[in-house]
Amino acid sequence: MIKKHWLMVVSILAVFTFIFYSQLVFAEAPLTLETSIDIALKNSIVINIAKEGSRGANAQKMEAVTGFLPKFSTSYSYTRLNEEPFSRFQGLPAPYSALNGLEVIAGTRDNYNWAIEARQPLFAGGGILANYQASIIGEDVARTEETAKYQDVVQEVKIAYFNILRAQRIQDTARQSVEMLTSHRDVAQNYFKVGMIPKNDLLHAEVELANGRQALVRAQNAVELAKAHFNTVLKRKIFTPVEVVDILTYQPMKQSFEECLDVARQARPELKISSLKAAQAGKLVRVAQSDYFPTLSMVGNYSRFGDHPGVSGTIYKDMESWYLMAVANWNFWEWGKTKFRVDTSKARENQALESAKELNDQIVLEIKNAYLMLQEAESQIAVSQKLIEQAEENFRIAEERYKERVATSTEVLEAQTLLTKAKSEYANALGDFNINYAKLQRATGTIWP
Repeated sequence: MIKKHWLMVVSILAVFTFIFYSQLVFAEAPLTLETSIDIALKNSIVINIAKEGSRGANAQKMEAVTGFLPKFSTSYSYTRLNEEPFSRFQGLPAPYSALNGLEVIAGTRDNYNWAIEARQPLFAGGGILANYQASIIGEDVARTEETAKYQDVVQEVKIAYFNILRAQRIQDTARQSVEMLTSHRDVAQNYFKVGMIPKNDLLHAEVELANGRQALVRAQNAVELAKAHFNTVLKRKIFTPVEVVDILTYQPMKQSFEECLDVARQARPELKISSLKAAQAGKLVRVAQSDYFPTLSMVGNYSRFGDHPGVSGTIYKDMESWYLMAVANWNFWEWGKTKFRVDTSKARENQALESAKELNDQIVLEIKNAYLMLQEAESQIAVSQKLIEQAEENFRIAEERYKERVATSTEVLEAQTLLTKAKSEYANALGDFNINYAKLQRATGTIWP
């Protein structure tokens, strides 16, 4: 009996131990910002698209390399004539006049030909080199565009992450507000029971408590919505539980606006992309201009002939032959086709140069906007901190005065409302600061890596 009892105890302990360690193992640790970024970068569809663009640009560069190399081709043909080729003697003088009209077979009706040819370009007006240079620039453009997509994803993750933290801070504030309103309602209820306050004061406290509870529901919904958006950014299932590490802090920004501009000129991928595209357009102009010049190639050919598929020759023709040939080709008149192609390429180059100037102005404005928004958030943080101190003291005094019956319930509720508003504004200011700092990092091109 005792043995069975101990076996039962051991079994129960083993089950509880298994459950406890299972929870430790399978409980998801809160996500850090770095981990969130890694997950988003790994799952991002736009980054996969950008990577494919880089692979395609690399393949295009390798294709351009082949323009410098010899081209090899081969052919095999079969020709059947309606009759065997022959030669007829005509107009022979004496003493060969007797041969006039005589036909002599000179070939076969079945003719098989196999040939292999090598063609090496020697000069193409600089078009091959310019095309290769354009493809190298195109590969750089694709890689820089990939970097820009990485930075877009990182910015999106940071904004979603800080929105969760801001919503949670506001939710905590709303919960604290409900707790304070509940405490005040309880005090008011006790005062009403002993006839110290009118029923109107109690009803006012209950109405404010109901409003506080409704505000808490809205705050909770905002948290859930922020988490759902966060899961969407990370390409996870929308209802996946989310816990994040709270890093919603404030550190004064030390960079000046001019320093931000200098950094952006060096690091912003879009500026590099626009510059590269202008350079690439210039190379494509050179490609078009190459048609003004003749092309020079070296051709080598090896052929075999026969009257059977084995191309082993005939009694009329040798089995094999070969030759080397230098070929110059020049299309010197095509009704202005080359000129129009060059004009088109130059127009696209001018477009790229003007687009680079326009983009530079847009980025300066983007940095200015992010910088001003960051300064505004910094100012609001300082104001909100001061307001919280004043609102807490105001609420403490109002509550003490109410307990001593020298202040009304309305004064306490107004003080509590001001305190809740100050805390909410502080949470919003912290969130705005971190989000705008992420936007400034993206605007200057330093958000990743």
